[in-house]
This record gives sequence, structure tokens and C-alpha cells, in this order.
Amino acid sequence: MATYKRILLKLSGESLMGEKQYGIDEKRLAEYAAQIKEIHELGIQIGIVIGGGNIFRGLSGTNKGFDRVKGDQMGMLATVINSLALSSALVAAGVKARVLTAVRMEPIGEFYNKWKAIECMEAGEVVIMSAGTGNPFFTTDTGSSLRGIEIEADVMLKGTRVDGIYTADPEKDPTATKFHDITYDEVLKRGLKVMDLTATCMCKENNLPIIVFDMDTVGNLKKVMQGEEIGTLVHN
Repeated sequence: MATYKRILLKLSGESLMGEKQYGIDEKRLAEYAAQIKEIHELGIQIGIVIGGGNIFRGLSGTNKGFDRVKGDQMGMLATVINSLALSSALVAAGVKARVLTAVRMEPIGEFYNKWKAIECMEAGEVVIMSAGTGNPFFTTDTGSSLRGIEIEADVMLKGTRVDGIYTADPEKDPTATKFHDITYDEVLKRGLKVMDLTATCMCKENNLPIIVFDMDTVGNLKKVMQGEEIGTLVHN
């Protein structure tokens, strides 16, 4: 039995690299598609936002002399490439998927609007919302918070490499301890890098809970959906 009816799943672009140094690892892509298919079969309505860090990061581009706005636009296009790859993998796995874009680019994807996204999800399609918010200076974290709130998702699932939120970076600090659940205020007060500030504040103000979990362990997505306590819940 699934705990949530409609979710917004945020995937990191970096995770799509899998074992590679750059781009998309087909094995990881297929694993993601299989995990999404598992929860789709539970009847859950799924909206997805993917980052673009495996291809281009606007912010790090700025440090190398890119204009910030153009750098962010390149990042948006990177998310479109990832979204097309995931939709292709989903369709290959037998799941109907549709890519919507925040910037007009028919015939690559249809221009995003809330009602279109909800209509497609209710018709059983997985909807992948690409190109961030369509604006520079907003991360894909903020893009996924915005989309999660717009499509009236019950929860935002942030699939990462780590199995939740810790007091410090567990990859750097062996004494870091994991939170089972934590409030937005605490996240903000401690300055924890769950998402950027804009994204965190949006979820707080609109009461959208987030579950941060390890998506790279196959089967975890379904476990979260069935209410198993893996990962960290962020709430008001």
C-alpha cells in the first residue's frame, strides 16, 4: 500500500553519471527507470525534476568566465537532455512518459503548465518537468520545490547519494549523525545543505514535506513509497 497519492521526485544530474566521469550512464538510467516503474505500478502519480550537473553546472561555469545568465541557460538545456534520456528509458521499460519544458522548445517537449502536468499524471503518465523554472538564478532544487507545490504533490522525494540528512557531511566527517526527521526551521538554523535556501523556504511556506533518501540503492524508492523509514523526513 502506498503512503502517498502524488509525488514530486527530484533526481540529481550527478547521480546519472553512475560510474562515468561525465554524461549519462545507461546502467544507472535503466535502474532509475525500473525503480520508477515499480512505484508507478502501485498507482502513484509521478512528477519528476532532474538536475543537469552531469553535463553542465551554471554556477561553476560562471567561475570559468561564463555569463551567469547564459551559464544557467546552458544548465537548463542540460536538464532537458537528462529528461529526454529518462523518458526514453521509461518508455523502453513500458511506462508512458512525457517531457514538459519550462522554456518553449516544441517538438522536443511541450511547454509546461500545471494543468497539463496534472492531466497527464491523472491519465497514468510519468511527467518529467525540465528546464528548471525557465529562469536564471534558480537552481533545479528550487525548480522542483516550485513544481511540487504547483502540481499539489503530497511529498517531495529528493533522491541523492546519501541515505538522509546528517549533522555534517558524512563523506567528510565520520562523527556525523543522521536525523530521522527534522523541521525546516532546524535545517535553516543549522545551515544544513539539504537544498538551497530558496527551495527550503518555499517548501516550508507551502507546507510541502521532503524525504531525502539514497536513490542509488535499487529498491529504495519503493520502500519509501510503502512507508518504510529510510532517509530523513523534513517537515514543519
